[in-house]
Amino acid sequence: MATAELTASDYIQHHLTNLTLGWLPDKGLVFAHNAEEAAAMGFWALHVDSLLWSIGLGVLFLIGFRKVADSVTAGVPGKAQNFIEWIIDFVNENVRGSFSAKNDMVAPLALTIFAWVFLMNLMDLVPVDLIPWAFGQFMGLFGADPHHVFMRVVPTTDPNITFGMAIAVFFLVLYYSVKIKGVGGFVGELTLHPFGKFGLPANLILEGISLLSKPLSLSLRLFGNMYAGEMIFILIALMYGHNIVLSLGGGALQLAWAIFHILIITLQAFIFMVLTIVYLDMAHQTDH
Repeated sequence: MATAELTASDYIQHHLTNLTLGWLPDKGLVFAHNAEEAAAMGFWALHVDSLLWSIGLGVLFLIGFRKVADSVTAGVPGKAQNFIEWIIDFVNENVRGSFSAKNDMVAPLALTIFAWVFLMNLMDLVPVDLIPWAFGQFMGLFGADPHHVFMRVVPTTDPNITFGMAIAVFFLVLYYSVKIKGVGGFVGELTLHPFGKFGLPANLILEGISLLSKPLSLSLRLFGNMYAGEMIFILIALMYGHNIVLSLGGGALQLAWAIFHILIITLQAFIFMVLTIVYLDMAHQTDH
């Protein structure tokens, strides 16, 4: 809930600022106290909240799946085993439908991407003030001003996270392109397709753009959709605390948007997974 000390603009800015650790010439290695300090820290600053939540959710995914795997039974499965088996079957069906080559790494990668991105997206359904407020009160016990304590809990609203994942997929695409086609085959695909040897400059431009668009499409699509969803939740939260009508309207809007947002967070995890499968399938194609 927006506090009386903050204007609407301050409230939005506070929720869109990461817990940033970086170097300031006059202060050394510190956490940023505002968005201006975070920007001044430059490229090498760390978004500590994004890192902690993404890594923590990744560990949660591994522990959860490992726990179910250790208790798998050939008899009547429990609810957890049924749910995990349904997810695995769903991922396998998409891999079989979109990946025509042979690579035992693709299905586990697709499962990891889908589950991890879904968990990170799912944090958007946590009330926008709950964890930031609790973290601010906790840091206040150590003398910190809660107004200068930041905590963003949805890692996929941070382009550093989405670009990091997309670049990792991009490196896999490059690796398998060279491994399957050879250096000559990969270079030939970039320079000779689609117009043949006489269209080399145009081929290189078209294929280069197509190649570089892969990590951009992966990262920006996920970031843009999740950032927009987060912003809407923040704007709805501004309706609380003014009067009973706005508060009730905000509650109804928040519930409606949360229900609709379940579709968005699932769809975005699915799209990231499917595009990864498709891009890896293209890297394995040798018919060019």
